[in-house]
Amino acid sequence: MTAIKESSTIQENKQYALDTCPVTYVMEKIGGYWKPIIIHHLSIGTMRYSELKRTIPAITEKMLIQHLKQLEADGIVIREAKPVVPPFVTYKLSNSGKGLLPVIEAMAVWAFKEKDGVFSTEN
Repeated sequence: MTAIKESSTIQENKQYALDTCPVTYVMEKIGGYWKPIIIHHLSIGTMRYSELKRTIPAITEKMLIQHLKQLEADGIVIREAKPVVPPFVTYKLSNSGKGLLPVIEAMAVWAFKEKDGVFSTEN
């Protein structure tokens, strides 16, 4: 794998966008297909890995694990592991993750309106 130069123009431009554009910042944290879906499902409360996998059957185990790790690293999800056999691991939204719930809700409202054709007439 090629190392990324920290002083490259691309990295400087990306950092500038993250610093100046709030949408870029949010998309860096929750962008992609699965992260908003995971956040949506965790909005109902704490869930075990197997419960999350069951509620999102289309996601592969690799993708679920990868995105949960990223969300945890970004401080959006809290992972709690209890030292028992078998391991008991739960996931829940952090305060930062809970702060995203109005964004996720707005996406859901828009989706229902779009599906119902509310926006189909152009002005």
